[in-house]
Amino acid sequence: MALIVSLPIGTPPQSQQMVLDTGSQLSWIQCHRKSPRPPPPPPASSFDPSLSSSFSTLPCSHPICKPRIPDFTLPTTCDQNRLCHYSYFYADGTLAEGNLVREKITFPNSRTTPPLILGCAAEPGEAEGILGMNLGRLSFISQAKVPRFSYCVPIRQRRGNKVINPTGTFYLGQNPHSRTFRYINLLTFPKSQRSPNFDPLAYTVGLTGIKIGGAKLNISQAVFRPDAGGSGQTMIDSGTQYTFLVDAAYAKVREEVVRRVGRRMKKGYAYGGALDMCFDGGAAAIEIGRSIGDMVFEFEKRVEILINKDRILDHVGGGIHCVAIGRSEALGVASNIIGNFHQKNHWVEFDLTNRRVGFGVADCSRSM
Repeated sequence: MALIVSLPIGTPPQSQQMVLDTGSQLSWIQCHRKSPRPPPPPPASSFDPSLSSSFSTLPCSHPICKPRIPDFTLPTTCDQNRLCHYSYFYADGTLAEGNLVREKITFPNSRTTPPLILGCAAEPGEAEGILGMNLGRLSFISQAKVPRFSYCVPIRQRRGNKVINPTGTFYLGQNPHSRTFRYINLLTFPKSQRSPNFDPLAYTVGLTGIKIGGAKLNISQAVFRPDAGGSGQTMIDSGTQYTFLVDAAYAKVREEVVRRVGRRMKKGYAYGGALDMCFDGGAAAIEIGRSIGDMVFEFEKRVEILINKDRILDHVGGGIHCVAIGRSEALGVASNIIGNFHQKNHWVEFDLTNRRVGFGVADCSRSM
């Protein structure tokens, strides 16, 4: 479950639902004119450009629409209307495409940004857009000059057979709880380590180890650092659901899980082709999680993210529960990605001024 934020976009503002994604640069929204049209109908929360006086499109002649902008790798083309068209495949195979446009966004304090470059998706699809929050110059935070932001992703709750998705919290600017956070520095690397697998726009951090049930796994710290080709980078990504590890780290995690509960593991099964530490049984999942034990991601400066044993497994449907960690190669990447499942019930703050990330334990289902 990703964190969905609501932002007022346009003049006058139209509220748009967007997935907060620290792993993406381009922000985009669903755009439809509210005129009668054959099915499928547009999402109810889609943006109507015709109702906004500040909306404008980017022509093909705009510099962004030229290929090979240094840190903007989104494929762009010129469409039949001579407008700048983008198309992008995410790691999970989903496609985002539409026109690049300019539009204003209103902050909670009623301050309005200058027109920012966004994507305007014109085909019915997911109801939510994407709020791109990485370090690229066209991300929302770069264009809007936001010095820090933070979020708190809540845990999905069950009441009987019903799943409840509580609302999380999102701050632009100073977080009133930041005095309780523990910080780690964002890592930077020379350009020689930025290809072909290194993502220079990601929030790269120093993961140092993983513990399961109190036992530190025998994983070299080098596995969590980019090598000469960029493989091994560790990033914080709110837009990826689960955590993914490179083979050398994943093999050690799986080895320990098999040692503890291997006889109960579902053989020959991989949820989404990526999570293969899975188990049958609803009530039994609690017992299995407790047999695995708490999991801890250890970072520099002795900062930790602890995942309680009761939350080690995620219900993926059909009574099947999986350890929420997969192989990075299943996504076609060579990085370690800390997904939002393992960020839940934590404040995660990105302090861009001081180039650091802060963590603080919290109950993210509460209003804060």
